[in-house]
Parts: sequence; C-alpha cells; structure tokens
Amino acid sequence: MNKKKKMIICFVLGMVGCLCFGGGDWLMIYGNTAHTGEIYWLTQGVIGISPARNAIAMAFAFPGIICYGTGLFAMAGFIKDSRDRKIYRVLNIFGLTPWLCLHIFYILLLAIYAYMGSNGYQGADEICHAVYSSLSWIVPLSEAFMLPPFIYYMYLQLRGKTYFSRLGGFFGANVLVNYGVLYVVSLIMPDIPARLGFKNGLMSESMIILFVVLIICTVKNIHGVADEEKFTLIP
Repeated sequence: MNKKKKMIICFVLGMVGCLCFGGGDWLMIYGNTAHTGEIYWLTQGVIGISPARNAIAMAFAFPGIICYGTGLFAMAGFIKDSRDRKIYRVLNIFGLTPWLCLHIFYILLLAIYAYMGSNGYQGADEICHAVYSSLSWIVPLSEAFMLPPFIYYMYLQLRGKTYFSRLGGFFGANVLVNYGVLYVVSLIMPDIPARLGFKNGLMSESMIILFVVLIICTVKNIHGVADEEKFTLIP
C-alpha cells in the first residue's frame, strides 16, 4: 500500500472521529431550546435527555479521539519540511487530550442538569451555573492547547511551507476558516433544536469539511504530498 492510500485511509478515519465527536455533541444537547437560566444551552430539551444518550455521547468520544488524531497526524503529509512536520505533530499530541477533557466537562454538567430537572429539584439552573462559573477556566485553557496545531498549520500555509498554495489552502483546507464560515451560518439559523446541535458540533463539522477536501486533494494529486522516503505517516 503506497503512502497516498494510507493518507486517504487516515483522512477517512479522521472523518469517522469527527462523526463520533460531532454525533456526541448533537446527542448531548439536541432538544427544546427554551431556557430559564443564564446559560443558553441548559435548556428544557436537555432535561428530557436520557442518561443513555449522554452515555453514548461520552462513549463515542474514545474511538473518536483515536480516529480524529489519526487524520490530524496524516495532515503532516502536506507539510514540506520534516522539521515543520515534527513541530506540527508535537502540537497535536498536546492538543488532543483537551478534546476529551471538554467533552467530559460538558456532558457531566448537562447530565447533572438533566437529572435535577427531571426529578423536580429546585435551583437546577443556579447550581449548574455556579458549577460552570467556578470551572469555566477549563474551557479557555483547553482551547489554548487545542488551537496551536491549527494556528501553526495556518502559519505554514501563509508562509508557503505546505503543498497548498498560500491562498488556495484556505478554501476548505484550513479548519479555522471553515469554523468561521460555519459559525456565521449558525448565527443566521432560526432558534430550533438543530441550531443547538449544529453550534455545539461546529469544530467537528469544520474538520469533516477539511478531511473531505484533503481526500480530494490526495486522490487527484492537486497539490502534491511529501516525498515517500522523507515522510512517516504516523509518529
């Protein structure tokens, strides 16, 4: 099996990982959008979500992170220099763990809210808001670890250090650009359950677009990939 076929398999696995994470994002929050507290995603629909749905959403995250990480590492095949590939991969190693951290954090909070709301406990909004407020630092800290590999990849694209053209790489081949476009789409969507799920899964949806573009580029050899002798698919 040649390197390009291996890369395509890795990108397909990356899409599977995104479906696992994105599916979990939809499962944990999809429902009636009405809310009474300050946190907009603690909704009436969340109260109706069964523990089984949250368990499935969490279970999906474990195979999801493996498949997702495989796809991300294979993206190094579009980076020209071996040193830049190593830096990108190291950043990914540190960036993958916070995905699980955030997933667990949100699912636990949503599960607590659902349990309290469905069993008639008073003050569910206030308690969950207090818990979220005291631990909300987890979110920016996790994002500080998650974003560097994507920012670094964008930097390499802009500097012409990938096999993408400097501007051509931004048409679907950069997850941050994809995220920005989809975020704008989420802002103009009506207030329906699908908007909650879509917004909660934005990063996974952005990554799916990225992997589709990378598969097309690899199959058609649009931009080229690193030389076989100088490239190790997964460290």
